Amino acid sequence: MNYIVIKLLPILFFTIGTHYATGLDSFDLRSNTLHKSEIDQSANQVLNSGSYSNAVRSVESLNYPDTKPTTDKPTLTWPKVPGAVYYEIEFTSAPPEQPNNIELSSHRVYSSRAVFTNGYNADLSQYQVNIIYWRVRALDLDGNALGVFSDANQILIDHTIHPLLKPIPTVQFNTNESATPLYPVYCWIPITGASKYEVEITSQLPENPNDTKPSQYRIGSKEAVGFDCYDDEARSIPGTYYWRVRGLDDQNKAVGVYSDAQPFIVDPSKYNYAATLGDSITHGGGAISYSPSDWEYDFQTYLNFPVVNLGKSGDTSETMVARFDNDVLPYKPNFLIILGGTNSLRHGVPTNTVIDELTIIKNKCLANGIRPIFLTLLPINPSAIEKAFNQETVPNWQKEFGKVNDFICKQEYYIDLGPYFFDNNRKLPNYYAIDGLHPDIEGKKLMAKIINEHWESVTR
Repeated sequence: MNYIVIKLLPILFFTIGTHYATGLDSFDLRSNTLHKSEIDQSANQVLNSGSYSNAVRSVESLNYPDTKPTTDKPTLTWPKVPGAVYYEIEFTSAPPEQPNNIELSSHRVYSSRAVFTNGYNADLSQYQVNIIYWRVRALDLDGNALGVFSDANQILIDHTIHPLLKPIPTVQFNTNESATPLYPVYCWIPITGASKYEVEITSQLPENPNDTKPSQYRIGSKEAVGFDCYDDEARSIPGTYYWRVRGLDDQNKAVGVYSDAQPFIVDPSKYNYAATLGDSITHGGGAISYSPSDWEYDFQTYLNFPVVNLGKSGDTSETMVARFDNDVLPYKPNFLIILGGTNSLRHGVPTNTVIDELTIIKNKCLANGIRPIFLTLLPINPSAIEKAFNQETVPNWQKEFGKVNDFICKQEYYIDLGPYFFDNNRKLPNYYAIDGLHPDIEGKKLMAKIINEHWESVTR
């Protein structure tokens, strides 16, 4: 079997600090035309070439000189691989004997597949050696390699160095003057020894950096496991806020200290041109392991116009109605892009109920001087959803989705997304959504491209 070479450029942090992954694939957002045949051709090229899963450049290895020793608990990072669901990291006592391969090395001393973000805080304290090597590779949902291991990189360990152990935030809000999502998702690289985490929100920069105690400016907190935390509170009150996270053990004792505090700005008066309202497809994320804070998995990233994301993961058409006044009216956008009903229909909520709830949202918009712009529902793939989330889908979902889309296409302002995402069975193909529900990078780009193409016609 031939393997497509995907090599990652590993980065070693000698001091625990903040790191943000950057760089999106190039994408022409201002193409003058968009035709179904072009989409089909592009999709086929993606599927047949395998470029969807290995859109990362091949790079040379990076070795660190003996003059830069690091702690025995270093944080290692690498660029995200589009489509990777998780990663495998390997530590070896000598350079692997077979570079550019997918096989584990015979020199390995430790390896782990419990890596769901593009960073890993290693605990090398049990290895009484001065030099160790590490490399990483990306894996798909089934654990298959998306390419070969990265080049092995040397770590020079100094067991006497004991820096502060703290999570590294991996999300930065308000880049390029973008609006903070109404429901932010906070992400970080986990630390060794922590079984859960506490995210703290403050109204001012915390007065006690590198500490374990809550700030006197705390206005909220939430516990989470893993590497991200979905905020349950709508952040619509104007101001500059900060978030930080600390690790906790099973006895709720602090592991290390709080991360560096990260700012985010809320300003509804500045972001009132357009907004999006919907469930997790709108909120963002994809490929199972990527959250709404992974901007490349957010279709709003690729829009040609400013927009604030009012989406909330898990929403139904009913909950969209329930939170409209509290969540939409503080922004009172000129245009509201509405995509909702998928979660309701796939779990068996009657079509007429969903249509009634979408009608309520439309009427609320019109009563408040907001133009409602509906998006038709994307198809789904029930077998992929069951595989990814162990959730069943009602058998008649296609018929029910069709009824709702017929209703949407009778509205004064709508954009028809669905037909561009059908495979031959009128389902959502894997090359657009690994989990059968949330479009991945290429799917989010396509959503934005269709919206951009039709934006003038629904806003003039």
